[in-house]
Amino acid sequence: MISLTTNHSSESCLSADPQELFAWKMREKGLVPTTIEVFLGYYRQLLARKDGFLTEASIQSVPDTRIDSYDDLKGFEAHGRSVLGRTARIVLNGGLGTTMGLAGPKSLLTVKNGKSFMDILIQDAGRENVPICLMNSESTHKATCGNIAGMEEKPPPLMFIQNVFPKILRETLQPAFYPEDETLEWNPAGHGDVYHSLYTSGLLEKLLSHGIHYAFISNSDNLGADLDLSILGYFSKAGFSFMMEVTRRTPSDVKGGHLAMDENGDLLLREAAQCRPEDRAAFQDIDRYRFFNTNNIWVNLVHLKKKIERRGGIKLPMMLNSKHLNPRDFASPRVYQIETAMGAAISLFNGAAAVCVPRTRFIPVKTTSDLLVLKSDRYHLSDEEGLVPAPGIQTESLHVTLDPEYYQHLDQFEARFAHGIPGLSACESLRIDGNVFFEKNVTLRGAVTITSPGHDPRTIPEGTVIDTDIRL
Repeated sequence: MISLTTNHSSESCLSADPQELFAWKMREKGLVPTTIEVFLGYYRQLLARKDGFLTEASIQSVPDTRIDSYDDLKGFEAHGRSVLGRTARIVLNGGLGTTMGLAGPKSLLTVKNGKSFMDILIQDAGRENVPICLMNSESTHKATCGNIAGMEEKPPPLMFIQNVFPKILRETLQPAFYPEDETLEWNPAGHGDVYHSLYTSGLLEKLLSHGIHYAFISNSDNLGADLDLSILGYFSKAGFSFMMEVTRRTPSDVKGGHLAMDENGDLLLREAAQCRPEDRAAFQDIDRYRFFNTNNIWVNLVHLKKKIERRGGIKLPMMLNSKHLNPRDFASPRVYQIETAMGAAISLFNGAAAVCVPRTRFIPVKTTSDLLVLKSDRYHLSDEEGLVPAPGIQTESLHVTLDPEYYQHLDQFEARFAHGIPGLSACESLRIDGNVFFEKNVTLRGAVTITSPGHDPRTIPEGTVIDTDIRL
């Protein structure tokens, strides 16, 4: 029996077995026993020198014939409509927009027609007439609750909170303590925690008790991920327990997880964190690994519950990330963060499927470059259809690169486009290098590079049409 006080003294920490220390720390945090055991299972893998890597020698590429095509699913729309009342949407809402300089939930960022991601998602769920569930993180829960409380939509979204795992000192494999800011001792368990948190929160049982058997899971920042009736109908009619939406990889997807097969021909997901340095070139080979995980996932909740209760949880492949204990202090100790990926569950369900969908179902907003495209005339937002590409637009054809020195953070971005977003419907590519401001009604066509040397601001005048590279 360990006797520890909450002052995190180094003497106490060093005198106890690390596994007991982690268990104590997680109990003090209020985490349930099953969550503690899930973490300790991963920790034992680390002690056994298992790093979670999927080596190139252990996997193979997926042939096109192994993947269903979205174009072949149109005949399942009627069946999808018939099971809509047994379906729910689950939205991953744990992310902060730190890349864009935000301090709050990215889902509350205004992105189109004065509406936030959250506004549009809840509007979509209302139009689809399905319940919506939000998996918040500790960082997003309070602000999300405050935002939801001010909405008129009834009933409000159901919410549950993603688990956290304790960070592990890389040098000693002991718990990491940081008295200056104890929140930095923990990391989110990754979006793979959605299955476990859904179960331990009681929400899985609640959905099942109301006759909800199917769940569509997606990221809050991907407004292309609507509840497609053809995909739902196919998933239900085929009796799948798990299905992943994938799309063709492009050069901009080389860092994201790709689909592969094991030696038995079963599907699996390999993320960048599971890739050894010597396998990185193969990981980024978009001709060899052609299918990219959109993180749009379909799950049969009846099968999910049975699997959790039969196996004591969903034991996903471990991802081990090495970071600084304080991300803003490079002098702080290096730690391991254990995380899991939601899509990795494809390897755990017998007969799991994948369907190749159009790029229009994958419109994530990770940077202000992505935000520029979403805000532009390349997309229309309406109450009847939600977010859709403008007629004739090939959304995957536009690549935007904004100078990070002047556009990375939202306040910088908004200052430079304060008079409106340029027309991009006829734009094929855009690169802006330098400190450039835009007046209203600017139109960009074709492949455009705008260069402004030096740090002094330059302005594109009102009504300007640019269809070639320019230097200001």
